[in-house]
Amino acid sequence: MPKSALDKDLQRVSGLETATNDLSRSLAAPGLALVFLVLAMLWASHIVTDGPGSYLVIIAAVIAGYMALNVGANDVANNMGPAVGANALTMLGALVIAAIFEAAGALLAGGDVVNTLARDLVTAETHMDDMTFVLVMMSALLASALWLNIATYVGAPVSTTHAVVGGIVGAAIAAAGFHVVAWANIATIASSWVISPVLGGMFAALFLILIQLSITGRVDKVAAARRWVPIFIAVTAATFTLYLATKGLSRIWKPAPWLTWTLAISIGVLAWILSMPLIRKQSLTIENRTKHVASLFRIPLIVAAALMSFAHGANDVSNAVGPLAAIVDRLQPSEHGLEVGIPFWVMFIGASGIALGLALFGPRLIRTVGAQITKLNEIRAFCVALSAAVTVLAASAFGLPVSSTHIAIGGIFGVGFLREYWQRRAMDTVAVPRHARHVHPDMLNATPELALTRARKQDRRRLVRRQHVLGIAAAWVVTVPATATLSAVVYAIMNLFMH
Repeated sequence: MPKSALDKDLQRVSGLETATNDLSRSLAAPGLALVFLVLAMLWASHIVTDGPGSYLVIIAAVIAGYMALNVGANDVANNMGPAVGANALTMLGALVIAAIFEAAGALLAGGDVVNTLARDLVTAETHMDDMTFVLVMMSALLASALWLNIATYVGAPVSTTHAVVGGIVGAAIAAAGFHVVAWANIATIASSWVISPVLGGMFAALFLILIQLSITGRVDKVAAARRWVPIFIAVTAATFTLYLATKGLSRIWKPAPWLTWTLAISIGVLAWILSMPLIRKQSLTIENRTKHVASLFRIPLIVAAALMSFAHGANDVSNAVGPLAAIVDRLQPSEHGLEVGIPFWVMFIGASGIALGLALFGPRLIRTVGAQITKLNEIRAFCVALSAAVTVLAASAFGLPVSSTHIAIGGIFGVGFLREYWQRRAMDTVAVPRHARHVHPDMLNATPELALTRARKQDRRRLVRRQHVLGIAAAWVVTVPATATLSAVVYAIMNLFMH
C-alpha cells in the first residue's frame, strides 16, 4: 500500500530532526571548548596586573587553555584506553576517574615548567630579549596545540612533550638561526622514539608471560590465582608507590631513597595482606576459565589507571601551561629565584583544560588505544599499566629518555605481538602433537582436527592491526619536525604583526 503524503511529510520531519540533533551534538563540544577559552581570557584579564606586555600574557593564557584541551584529548587516552578496551571501565567511568585524578595531580603535585627544557634545547650562549622570548614561547605553545589537535582528529596518540620540544626548536631557529639549537640533546630526545616503545613492549610481554606461567597456563587456574594475584597486586602497589614518590609527587615531596624504598615495600606487603582474603572471596564465584580469572585483575587495573592519571597530571600539566608560566615570569617577574614557579591561576587553567578536553574530545583516542590496536582483557591491560610504571622507573635509573605515551602504546603492541607468537606456536604444536612440549590453553579442550582448523583460521587473522602500528609510529617520528616547522611559521607571522 503506497504511503500517504502525510507519512512522507512525517518522515521528512523526522529525518530533519535527526540531522539537527546530530549537528547539535557535533557542535556542542567545540562550543563548550570555546566557552572555556573565553573564560580563561576573562580570568587572565582579571588576574594579570597592568604593566608592559600584559596583553601578551592574556593572549598566552588563551593559547595555554587551547593546549590544555588538546593534552586532555590526546595524551590522557594512554592511561584509560587499556582499561576501557578491557571492559574494566565504561567510557563514562573512565572519563570521570581520569578527569578527577588528572586535575588532582596537576593542582596538588604539578609545578615544573619548560624553562629547564628550553635551556636543554637552546645553547647557553643564546640570549633573547623579552619580546623575542615571549614570541618563541607563544609560537611553541600554539604550534604544539595545533599539532595535537590534528593528531587527535586523525586518531593518532602522540607525545605532548615531543610536540613542545619541536615547537621550541622551530621557533628558536626562526628567531636566531640553526646554531642556537643544542642538537646533541635533540638526538637524545629522538632516541626515545625507539627506547620507549621497545622497553614498554618488553616489560608488558614479560608480565604477561609471568601471569601465563603462574596462573592462566595452569590446570587449576582458580587455585593459582588465589596464590599469585595478591602477589601481583603487591608488586603493583610497591611499584606505583615508587613511581609516585619519584615522579608524581616529586614537586611537593622528595623523600630520601631509603625512605622511598621502605615505604614502597611496606605498602606492597600491606597490599598483599589485604588482598588475599578479598581475592579468595572473589574466586569462590568464578569458573576455572581464563576469562573468569581475568576479572580478578579488574580492580587493580582501575587503581593503576587512576594513579597513572594522577602522575600524568602532575608531570604533563607543565606541557600545557609551562610556556605561559615562563612568559608571566619574564614579563611580570616575582620573587621566585632562578626557578620559575607556576601561579595557581595558571595551573588551574591547565588542570581544568585537561579535564574538559578529555571529557569533550578524549573518547575517540581512548577507543583507538583500547580497542583498535589489539584486543585487550583485564590481564593484558593490567600488564600494560604495570609496564608503564616499571619502564619509567627503569629508564630514570639509567638516565634514558622515555615518553609515557610511547611506553603505553609499546606495551599494547608488546602483549599483542606476544599473543601472535603464542598463536603460531599453538598451530605448530597441533600439527606435531607427539613432539609438542607446550599446548596453548585455548587448545586443551578441542579435538586435534578442530584445534588445527581454529589455529589456521587465527593465523590468517593477525592480532595486531598493522595499519595502526605504522600510522602511530609515523606520527611519532613526524611530531618533532612537524611542530618545529609549524612553530617557525607561527613565529614568523607573530613577529610580523608584533613589530
